[in-house]
Amino acid sequence: MTRFVVKLGTSVLTAGTDRLHRPYFVELARQITRLKADGHEVVLVSSGAVAAGKERLGVAPRQRSNIPLKQVFAAVGQSRLMHLYEQIFELYGLQVAQALLTRDDLRDRRRYLNARNTLTLCLAQGIVPIINENDAVATAEIRVGDNDNLSALVSGLIDADLLLILTDIAGLYSADPRSDPTAELLREVPVIDERIWAMAGGSGTHRGTGGMQTKIQAADLATRSGVAVIIAAGHESDVIARVANGERIGTFFPAATTHPDARQRWILAETVRHSRIVVDEGAATALTRHGKSLLAAGIREVSGEFDRGQTVRIFDPAGREIARGLTQYRSNDMRMIAGLRSHQIVSVLGYDYGPEVVHRDDMVVLAGS
Repeated sequence: MTRFVVKLGTSVLTAGTDRLHRPYFVELARQITRLKADGHEVVLVSSGAVAAGKERLGVAPRQRSNIPLKQVFAAVGQSRLMHLYEQIFELYGLQVAQALLTRDDLRDRRRYLNARNTLTLCLAQGIVPIINENDAVATAEIRVGDNDNLSALVSGLIDADLLLILTDIAGLYSADPRSDPTAELLREVPVIDERIWAMAGGSGTHRGTGGMQTKIQAADLATRSGVAVIIAAGHESDVIARVANGERIGTFFPAATTHPDARQRWILAETVRHSRIVVDEGAATALTRHGKSLLAAGIREVSGEFDRGQTVRIFDPAGREIARGLTQYRSNDMRMIAGLRSHQIVSVLGYDYGPEVVHRDDMVVLAGS
């Protein structure tokens, strides 16, 4: 048995039009029925609520909208989207369940475990969970921001084996294939490094919120959580069933590690993408070889903005990412105490949260360090 998470972008669900494409939902249900008949489990992370709301209200798809108006579209469209899923999947004898999540649901340890328990129980009952971000109530502070990253968080949450991101492009290319005829499709990406980030480019179309960059972010998070990832074209014939049969389609990202434990997955879920804590050689050795906590004295450089309790990325002097962990200090505070002995922190900040900047119990040392 394989546990799949399938992420469906708005451009896929609309078939590149400005309306939800009903025949695609039928094809989707047919493929998932085949997977379940073969004993596999499937979770869908579905975009399309805003597009469905615009369609229902007769709003021009390209019309620019502020956040409150988008929330209205999502509120109208989410029930319409789920009704469509329910109607069509029922034709194939599939029961669906809706789950709306925000980052707060995944940031809070208790809510994280509640979401995990609900989704795994749905799968045990043969139900297909359909997940979307709760756009109708989410503010900027609690939004994941795009369903690519949400699908990666969900993949780690439920111990998925494979995350399949279906989009309107065949995979990751060496350059933008829409403007560069020499662009080549990358069949496999063993490591997501700066070269891969440079290939990702910018944002997506007016129909969705994610471009290739958010898909690489999702692949990075999912593979760090022990989940393999494939980015492929959603309208490739029988794409889900063929992937389930082991066929290589699109771009494959192998898992960077085995499945971490539940607490480690939770820590990884809150990673601040642009955080960068560079430590000296002694601190790097202490973290990776001796299981020690990170102290202020070992920090050489701090970049990015983050709050206390978020997950930061830790690098050695050579620029290799060696660990991620929950920080006890905000970015501005950490910059002020970098290189100091632990007893000096209170004299600089006027307070302290203990000598450990990142405690070893709140840290995940990354494979290949």
